[in-house]
Parts: sequence; structure tokens; C-alpha cells
Amino acid sequence: MSGVEERLAGLGLALPPVVPPVAAYVPAVVSGAYVYTSGQVPLVAGELPVAGKVGAEVTQEQARDMARVCALNALAAVKSVAGDLDRVARVVKVLGFVASAPGFTGQPQVVNGASELLGEVFGERGRHARSAVGVAVLPLDAPVEIEMQVELVDG
Repeated sequence: MSGVEERLAGLGLALPPVVPPVAAYVPAVVSGAYVYTSGQVPLVAGELPVAGKVGAEVTQEQARDMARVCALNALAAVKSVAGDLDRVARVVKVLGFVASAPGFTGQPQVVNGASELLGEVFGERGRHARSAVGVAVLPLDAPVEIEMQVELVDG
């Protein structure tokens, strides 16, 4: 088990299997020293624990928890192409999409679920640039979707 996965275990978390694509794409690609993940929705064992718009069917707190699930799914995608999460030199960028009810403006607090998890797991290497965007709807009626870019060290 890698050091990163040991830190996950210390948080009571485990890296899930890579979520299979729901359309014509791959979960992650390596280009040079970087891994780019596809958008990850909060699927757990093939199911969405909650669905709908944040601020209507889904609370901000539920969506924040789902952003953590998305980040775990993204880390699984990174590992699938990098081989070992200990190769992550730093998390460079996180992009979060939040399916938002009209008037909902808490997108940054929702995406904090992913950002804070990355900080807990990677420490200073987990600090990243970020965008949190409200959208009308996401695939499968997911409340949140996260993608990330990480830089790798040679391995």
C-alpha cells in the first residue's frame, strides 16, 4: 500500500475501483508529466447515493460529501494510469461542477469537499488552483462532478 493510500486508510477511506466511463472517453490520460482526469461523478458501487440539484433535492452538506466521493474516484483514475499515487508531485488544478437550483450560490463550499480531502491526503502537495462552477444539470442527474490535473514525479 502506498503512503497516500495509508493516509486514506487513516481517514477511514479506501481507494475505490475506477469508475467505468458512461460514454466515449477514458477515465484519465497521461501527457508528459501530467495526469488529466475526466469528470468524475459520485458513483459508489455503480450507483449515485444522492441525485438532483443542490439547493433543491440535495443539501449543500450532502453535495460536499459527494464532492469527496468524486475526488476519491478521480484519485482512482489517476492511480490507474500513474501506477502509484506516491508519484503525485502535486495536485495542480481541480475543476468542480455543481448542479445548482436557481439562486444557489454555495458552489465553492460544495467543491471544498474535494479540495479539503486532497489537502488531508497530500498535505501541501494537495493545495491547488480551482474553479467551482454552477450548472443546470450533470450526467446521470449527479449533484456534483470533479475533474483534476496532477503533476507526476518520475517513477
